[in-house]
Amino acid sequence: MRVRKLQQKRGWAMTVAAGILKPTLLSATSRTWIDGDKIPATGGCIVAINHISHVDPLLSAHFVYDHGRLPRYLAKSSLFSNKYLGGFLTSAGQIPVERLSRNAIGAYDAAVRAIGEGECLVIYPEGTLTRDPDLWPMRGKTGAARIALATGCPVIPVGQWGAHEVLPPYTKRPHLVPRKNIVMKAGDPVPLDDLAALPTSAAATARATDRIMAAITALVADIRHETAPEQRYDPRASGVREIGNPHDEPHRTKRKHHR
Repeated sequence: MRVRKLQQKRGWAMTVAAGILKPTLLSATSRTWIDGDKIPATGGCIVAINHISHVDPLLSAHFVYDHGRLPRYLAKSSLFSNKYLGGFLTSAGQIPVERLSRNAIGAYDAAVRAIGEGECLVIYPEGTLTRDPDLWPMRGKTGAARIALATGCPVIPVGQWGAHEVLPPYTKRPHLVPRKNIVMKAGDPVPLDDLAALPTSAAATARATDRIMAAITALVADIRHETAPEQRYDPRASGVREIGNPHDEPHRTKRKHHR
């Protein structure tokens, strides 16, 4: 497992976070990092990753940090409402976003600026924890594709598995014994140059989103040693609300979770 030394200045918030979180994660989990050096060492880029647990941001930050980049996230705006937590997140370079709101446009503009300033932006294209009952990547939102097409930055897909065993979706009690192994594998940049050359359109953005999700899904299938579903799960088509705990839904699917 190769790691790459961080070249950026961390700042006080990132220094505090790394000093507390990294030793905790090292003691609580084992890690299998694969091809993390495919994340560009410098320059604006997007790391697009599947979302299976609320602990994902900590683990993906560890992966990105171990390969020489400071992770920047689009974080839900409610986290910034607390004066102290909000100040910490802002100092750490995180970007507030109001999900399912017109104010999400401001987050898009902030993300584009961050890419222009050479930041590494970590995005979960699904927009929330996957609703797929077997935890496969579901249908993606267009945010990552829109940012990539607007900036021309590389999109590095990452497939991950294991975080759901540390903290299962929509639960509060972590399972730390026995120690869980977290697997993350980065892929080659998603080819988007042909779409970036086209006039801006919903069709081009949708195609870019499909390519990003296909690349992530292929990586997840590889590390799970399983075959992914032919069609990605679509919450809207299944009558499942887009945010919140899907287990509260009266018409949720009955397929058994993969463990």
